[in-house]
Amino acid sequence: MKVQILIDNIEGEVCNCEGSKVKLCPEWGLAAHIDFNGHKILLDTGASAQFTKNADAMGMNLSEVECGVLSHAHFDHADGLEAFFKVNSCAKFYLREGASENCYSTRKFLKFFTRHKYIGIHRGWLEQYKERLAFAEGVVEILPNVFLVGHSDSVLSAAGRAAIGKSVGQFVKENGKYRPDSYDHEQSLVFNTPKGLFIMNSCSHGGADNIIKEVQQAFPSKNIYAMLGGFHLFKSPDEKVRAFAQRLYELNVQKIYTGHCTGTRAFEILKDVLGDRAEQMHTGMEIEI
Repeated sequence: MKVQILIDNIEGEVCNCEGSKVKLCPEWGLAAHIDFNGHKILLDTGASAQFTKNADAMGMNLSEVECGVLSHAHFDHADGLEAFFKVNSCAKFYLREGASENCYSTRKFLKFFTRHKYIGIHRGWLEQYKERLAFAEGVVEILPNVFLVGHSDSVLSAAGRAAIGKSVGQFVKENGKYRPDSYDHEQSLVFNTPKGLFIMNSCSHGGADNIIKEVQQAFPSKNIYAMLGGFHLFKSPDEKVRAFAQRLYELNVQKIYTGHCTGTRAFEILKDVLGDRAEQMHTGMEIEI
């Protein structure tokens, strides 16, 4: 299994065919290419077409991708979809059944006013590209030993996830009204490897520790080897991050690859608690297991 990070917040570089180093541009977002048992899979597309340029620099042919997975319905993971569809004419992209064009960031100012900023999938794309999209519900095997896992209310209820959404100012608009996001549009991509399960969830809005428990519940006979993704801790106070890191430590996941919305300070705390288990992601990073 080989994972290549096509876009992350931190820049990277690769060597071209002439042996010269080429810079890979970062952006606020995430996209990863996975080669697993001969199957090529794309997780997310970043916030623009930049991931396709980085893929070219890395010598990757995105037309060979067999299927794509959208981890959740936010622009910094979905706004490169159109660019992907232009270079790949057939791969389906899997979204969660709850995905829609209705995600907002909400901020209060001057005590009396609320600003709602759209942060969802580019408006109109779900209809425009509907022939390229597939919607998943529950636990779905999309390829041999490759699964999609949505949130489980038995681990953290929809109300509990909505409390997380409210705390970070993320809402969805339904029937003209805004409610805290319970992240029904978020899903994990899970690989069954010889070392154990490898979980990927690009922002882990529902809580990375909860997501690990969801996967454990879905596959009770399997151990969790690794988790990759952002943990949405970049605005969290140190004590909250440290408590979260301790929960991860107790779950005994052997490798944690994190970046994007985790944040520099949060990673320092994760590293302090988890030691060599934790690795910082960056654009161009390659992981082989």
